[in-house]
Amino acid sequence: MLAIAGSDPSGGAGIQADLKSIAANGGYGMAAITALTAQNTRGVRAVHVPPAEFLTAQLEAVSDDIAIDAVKIGMLGDAAVIDAVRSWLEKVRPGVVVLDPVMVATSGDRLLRESAETALHTLLPLADLITPNLAELAILLREPVAADWAEALAQGKRLAALAGTTVLVKGGHLNDADALNDGDNDGGADAGGCPDALVNTGGLLGRETVVVPGERIPTRNSHGTGCSLSSAMATVQARVGDWEAALREVKPWLQGALRESGSLDVGSGNGPVHHFHHLPHPGPAGLHPGTPAPAEGEFAMAVWEGAAADLEAIYGLAFIRGLAGGTLPEKDFAYYLAQDAIYLNGYSRVLARASALAPSEAEQLFWARGAQNCLEVESELHRTWLATRPAGQELGPVTKSYVDHLLAASVSGSYGVLVAAVLPCFWLYAEVGATLHGEFLAAGAPAGHPYAAWLRTYADEEFAAATRQAVAYTDAAARRAPDSERQAMALAFRQSSRYEVDFFDAPRLHA
Repeated sequence: MLAIAGSDPSGGAGIQADLKSIAANGGYGMAAITALTAQNTRGVRAVHVPPAEFLTAQLEAVSDDIAIDAVKIGMLGDAAVIDAVRSWLEKVRPGVVVLDPVMVATSGDRLLRESAETALHTLLPLADLITPNLAELAILLREPVAADWAEALAQGKRLAALAGTTVLVKGGHLNDADALNDGDNDGGADAGGCPDALVNTGGLLGRETVVVPGERIPTRNSHGTGCSLSSAMATVQARVGDWEAALREVKPWLQGALRESGSLDVGSGNGPVHHFHHLPHPGPAGLHPGTPAPAEGEFAMAVWEGAAADLEAIYGLAFIRGLAGGTLPEKDFAYYLAQDAIYLNGYSRVLARASALAPSEAEQLFWARGAQNCLEVESELHRTWLATRPAGQELGPVTKSYVDHLLAASVSGSYGVLVAAVLPCFWLYAEVGATLHGEFLAAGAPAGHPYAAWLRTYADEEFAAATRQAVAYTDAAARRAPDSERQAMALAFRQSSRYEVDFFDAPRLHA
């Protein structure tokens, strides 16, 4: 995931916020700097725009070497910089492009020269999603700022028609009274609070307008909110491939980041949001600098408690309920199996890497057996099922993102981080499988259940024992690790847990 934006030395907005958002949402962040600013939580003091040729050199250096799943574009500064970005986009054509047309900061400071506004319009058709605030939306349309939610939606539709792409209309700058009625039958009549809406008059979303309501968070710490939102949307879209699903995942995360922003206590003005508010804070497990090493079992308990929301989300998925009840469409099951077979191939390589890094012979043998099992046993089961259930064998976006995340952990050099990253595939999968198998038996193992054979595989005691051993080895690694590595382990486990949710939901997103 590549962010193209300006730098904020106070760390709350721009590239710094982009990289935090990308990491918080499970991506690997890269950055190309368009401008240098002198700013803090109280405002912008100066802006320096380096030569556009140097920006081109940055972009080409990254894209010549690294596959880019998504691009977020923020502050651009002047027309020459915009032209450089446009030329690079036309050449490279990334799969996902999110344009945050940074023109005016929340503080009111101008961040784009007026002479560059015309050039910015040439970028609009190259974006898959445009995320202006209300002031920027008005500037792009050369209209007054919308006074209420209905007018904001109308402006969003006009910009979507003008650019031929999707626009995210944000209600954050409206007061509650202005946002009480969305004025659009497609969005519902009570968006209220702090709504956001995806608008596309071309119908690429399936509906002209998708409104996602939200709670207004009373805080003065909103520095970098727009940067954070757009980066998170690009990251999650690359993973799930669906703008509505991306917004429904990102919006609660951002609301939490605003809600917990005060705990950062940064600056005396408009402070930053708390990008990593969602990480577990178990205290005794030693996940924070300066805390003692956890006792046996404490780290495992802490990260498991942090995954409770992910387990709840998995159990609520239509895929899981359909699989348990036998009502899941066969095409969805076939897609899941095809993606699982692809995933297991990558997962086996990661387990082999864990074996190479393991500190004891017993651990080396355990992870090596896991890698072998992926290839010889589970992959064979998938091939058997898929032989009679034709399905697209192409690599899906969720599968790619999950495997990329695990591969990144495998090259981190940390045994602890790697085993924490692979653990949810053992632990959450075993927990969900045991629950589904229990429900299957409680229903009397009904004859004719189309997925009976698959559900019976969940009762494999050998896999349950392997899961318990994986938990124990990961917990032991956490006890040996320094504070900073334990924090990285907790983050890796959390990100993999979120990928587990997305993986079970991938058939719906693919449909």
